[in-house]
Amino acid sequence: MANQDMNNVFVYCEVEGTSVQEVSQELLTKGRKLANQLGVDLEAVVVGTGIKGKVEDQLLPYGVDKLYVFDGEGLFPYTSAPHTDIVVKLFQKQKPQIALMGATVIGRDLGPRVSAALTSGLTADCTQLEIGDYDDKKTGKHYTGMLHAIRPAFGGNIVATIVNPDHRPQMATVRSGVMQKALYEGKAKGEVVYPDPKDYVSPTSYAVQVIDRHVEAAKNNLKSAPIVVAGGYGMGSKEGFDMLFELAKELHGEVGASRAAVDAGWVDHDRQIGQTGVTVHPKVYIACGISGQIQHIAGMQDAGIIISVNSDPDAPINAIADYVITGTVEEVVPKLIKYYKQNTK
Repeated sequence: MANQDMNNVFVYCEVEGTSVQEVSQELLTKGRKLANQLGVDLEAVVVGTGIKGKVEDQLLPYGVDKLYVFDGEGLFPYTSAPHTDIVVKLFQKQKPQIALMGATVIGRDLGPRVSAALTSGLTADCTQLEIGDYDDKKTGKHYTGMLHAIRPAFGGNIVATIVNPDHRPQMATVRSGVMQKALYEGKAKGEVVYPDPKDYVSPTSYAVQVIDRHVEAAKNNLKSAPIVVAGGYGMGSKEGFDMLFELAKELHGEVGASRAAVDAGWVDHDRQIGQTGVTVHPKVYIACGISGQIQHIAGMQDAGIIISVNSDPDAPINAIADYVITGTVEEVVPKLIKYYKQNTK
């Protein structure tokens, strides 16, 4: 059973009303690369109400060869049963070799249901996805063109590469911001089909209905900020973070934090960067008093320039930093603010 499947790569795309979520576009960008490496097509499925004619232009430019648009009453807001019915039936028909979803509230609900129904297995919260070979030492089988799903494991002490040799689809979820979205510059088929949801969803699946929904807007702009000033446990207190907010204000950036600082109660959880928080790709990342656990690094390693301010010259973060300032945050941060003010008059 070397690469037994020349089947396609599928991405389940999420919508809020008629707007496609960014995580889905990020996954299409990644899915396109994987499909190209395997020499197969990229297919996408989107499910909602009143989306026909509204979502196609938000998806096709990312290199989709075939898009399945399921449009019908009762399919938005998301509920588990109808979406599971659609994706499971579609996958049974099309037999994708790889299926990707966002690690969002929707993907974390839908992914396990689909993988359980298809007995396929699922790797959650992946930080990287690659195509590679795999040798099964027990059976002596050699597999090519396998999905390598990569994520931190055991509290982040190791990075695990997870393969799924014999069951299809190989499923993975990825958080938003981990992959970077980019319009596809090659040629894709761009075919769109509109299957009838009635052929896929049993009427009883609509038993659960969403009566009322309340969506809160994000309080900060951490994900797309060009400059992030992040504080760790080394900041020492809530007051320590006040300095960072002042520096961020001067730099027109946003404040982030490591899990240790959030757990200590010095800063809100929505500013947590890393495996269990947000992933950021700023042009400049200033890490203040952050030791640099692997889970934190997973959330900021793709920053353009990384500047570390730390009293410990051997802090793990310094290994990936472009510039290291060795000193206490109390001493260094006020100087950063002072000199920046002086030089930007």
